[in-house]
Amino acid sequence: MPSTELKHTFRIAAPPEEVFAHLAEPLHYVGLSPLLVAVRDVRRSGGTVNYTAVERFRFLGVLRHDNIIDVTLIAVPDGLPHSAEISGEVRSPGRVRMSYRFAIDRHEAGSVVTDTLHLRTPPGLLRFAASQAGAVQQARARALTARLARPV
Repeated sequence: MPSTELKHTFRIAAPPEEVFAHLAEPLHYVGLSPLLVAVRDVRRSGGTVNYTAVERFRFLGVLRHDNIIDVTLIAVPDGLPHSAEISGEVRSPGRVRMSYRFAIDRHEAGSVVTDTLHLRTPPGLLRFAASQAGAVQQARARALTARLARPV
């Protein structure tokens, strides 16, 4: 299957512990992505969480498609308070597969987050899926930064 990797690094004015705690909770992803509208059927086993998410796509401003995806999230806090990692896999019904990794590292009074996505799609879908995933990465960085911003 065709594949690509997308990487986005950004700073956030919150310590790694707070960033990790936020990203380790599936319900917090609603609103972090402009596509994600619901999270349900959350099942936890140790540091692994499996859940179903609903992505809502709009085409031409009129047509709506709810994409039901299976998500695995693995939260590894071993390096806290200095670093941590969240990773996992997303499986979409159209055979689109995405592995993801958030590397969270302490930087001065806050954190540096590196958001890496590895996307695999059936032929003909990679460009569309990569453009959507890249837009979500950018929006997620803005939303997470705003959510965890420290009052001045």
